[in-house]
Amino acid sequence: MRGSRGPAPHQAGASCVPLTAGELSRSSCCRMSMTDLLNAEDIKKAVGAFTAVDSFDHKKFFQMVGLKKKSPDDVKKVFHILDKDKSGFIEEEELGFILKGFSPDARDLSEKETKTLMAAGDKDGDGKIGADEFSTLVAES
Repeated sequence: MRGSRGPAPHQAGASCVPLTAGELSRSSCCRMSMTDLLNAEDIKKAVGAFTAVDSFDHKKFFQMVGLKKKSPDDVKKVFHILDKDKSGFIEEEELGFILKGFSPDARDLSEKETKTLMAAGDKDGDGKIGADEFSTLVAES
């Protein structure tokens, strides 16, 4: 179970600096949160729909929060919010906290849910999800 990993690395906000259309820097200048990109009520409903352990379905979740309908640029902005360590990738540890990226009081994913989500998103098999892989994962939802 994920509870033994300790607290989530960061809160729901992330730093970003628009460089050109659709491009973000990992350096900090401004704070962006999920509610800057997605409807707060949609986030609340989606997080609430997956409170039971092993109930998380990324396809349904991405649809419920409205991410599926967002532009490619907005999807990449969401990716950068979820990339807590600003490595340019969402690693398995960060993936376990994905719901907290949308709502700080959400639960952690179970080990099974995390591995299922990683398998769906890690198209090149390197053990992490890059921005393009995340965009593909959302598009396939």
